[in-house]
Amino acid sequence: MITDQTTQPDPAKAAPCLCVVVPVYNEGPTIASMIKTVLAQPLVQEVVIVNDASSDNTWEALQPVAKSDARVKLFQHQVNQGKGAALRTGFSHATAPIVLVQDADLEYDPTEYPILCWPILTGKADVVFGSRFIGSTAHRVLYYWHSLGNKFLTTLSNMATNLNLTDMETGYKVFKREIIQQIKIEENRFGFEPEIVAKLSRLKDVRIYEVPISYYGRTYAEGKKIGWRDGFSALRCIFKYNFFR
Repeated sequence: MITDQTTQPDPAKAAPCLCVVVPVYNEGPTIASMIKTVLAQPLVQEVVIVNDASSDNTWEALQPVAKSDARVKLFQHQVNQGKGAALRTGFSHATAPIVLVQDADLEYDPTEYPILCWPILTGKADVVFGSRFIGSTAHRVLYYWHSLGNKFLTTLSNMATNLNLTDMETGYKVFKREIIQQIKIEENRFGFEPEIVAKLSRLKDVRIYEVPISYYGRTYAEGKKIGWRDGFSALRCIFKYNFFR
């Protein structure tokens, strides 16, 4: 049966329903403009920002943004703990029906929120992953070994979970709020990615979708933070959360 797409709701015109959780560490020069871009998206109901004990002026840069828009909820860790810990804090304060992870570096484009939320808004999905490896959207050409490592970790995760994801390490993950708030996040750093995939795979009747997204990656000179140690940590987490639980 072919569905007439003209009868489908336009996600860009849906009522605000999205909580954007932003873990932040040392993004002082660009964080204010980045949050303003997020707030400009029509689907955004609230933005939960967790400053993970930045050592630069990130916290100061966030103050006028938080004061200028009541949708912004601002939290701070006193000690740096990592992305997973910041997301754990952010998820616990989400109240909107859909929760989306947005990295603070704008490697991922907030104007694509309607694409990411479409499967949930139309009742087809409970969780959506944005994939950098499907579709024909724009991608900055960067590190070959990072790409190869990502595909290796995704394949290993798929073998353990019996899912057929193309981009397990993607920064864009979207959840129905009741789904993500029932999962206990244990990893403090980038191990969050394989951990959440393993735990989602064990939830009964959870529908997971992938959609193509653009990717505007940064170099290390531009502030990229993930490194080879995080790759080994991801490998550890794949085994830990799939085979030893």
